[in-house]
Amino acid sequence: MKVVCVGDNCIDYYTKTDQAFPGGNPVNVAVYCQRLGVQSSYIGVVGNDTFGKVLLESVASKGVDISHVRVMDGNTAVTQVEIIGNDRVFGEYDEGVLADFRVTSEDIEFIHTFEVMVSSLWSKVEYDLEKIDIPIAFDFADKWDSKMWELVLPHIQYAFYSDDVHEIEDIKEYMIRKWYDGLEVLVCTRGDKGSVAYDGHTFFKQGIIECSVVDTMGAGDSYIAGFLVEYFGSKDVKSAMVAGAKNSAITIGYQGAW
Repeated sequence: MKVVCVGDNCIDYYTKTDQAFPGGNPVNVAVYCQRLGVQSSYIGVVGNDTFGKVLLESVASKGVDISHVRVMDGNTAVTQVEIIGNDRVFGEYDEGVLADFRVTSEDIEFIHTFEVMVSSLWSKVEYDLEKIDIPIAFDFADKWDSKMWELVLPHIQYAFYSDDVHEIEDIKEYMIRKWYDGLEVLVCTRGDKGSVAYDGHTFFKQGIIECSVVDTMGAGDSYIAGFLVEYFGSKDVKSAMVAGAKNSAITIGYQGAW
């Protein structure tokens, strides 16, 4: 299995402790897939500032291929983060050079050398997905009411989002409404309530793996990586959910996404 992760990145800046950690959904998933022994590559753009250098060096140090990351004049994206209890709370976000990111024809040619592409809500790829001829996994984060669903669903096979607010029956009804021909699996992660998956016929439930919680940053991205790696091997939804939960439990045991 080879995974290419495309789109947003950022530096997660912890305001109270003055710490900075590389992050962003596609970046995180690429790192976690590599951690699971799967070859991964990241496509995106960083600024020519100190944070851009830190991000590239950090991602490369994890074994992720960064040959298709572009460096532009300007600032790398930064997200302000605060830890309240054991949960991370996002503050202000400076998009920086990511505002101008778009996949190129060269990127698409490179993407087609992989078995699956992973992207996300803020990756600016929604209008290019129809050009991609490999399976696509897409993370909608907690934006269950985003118009992006209608743009993206016709072009993807694996959809992920998070919802720790609504009751399980409401979530199931929502997943049925969102189901789109062409999808293989739709997954909702629910924080400490576990996860729910739907394959168009059957609902599957998975609890969390009990562990000590230090920082929940990257928990959902870890789940996505664990799920995809297992699912591509077994094509079994339930075992993929277990793998996702186990991978999340590793990540929330330390500070920062990775």
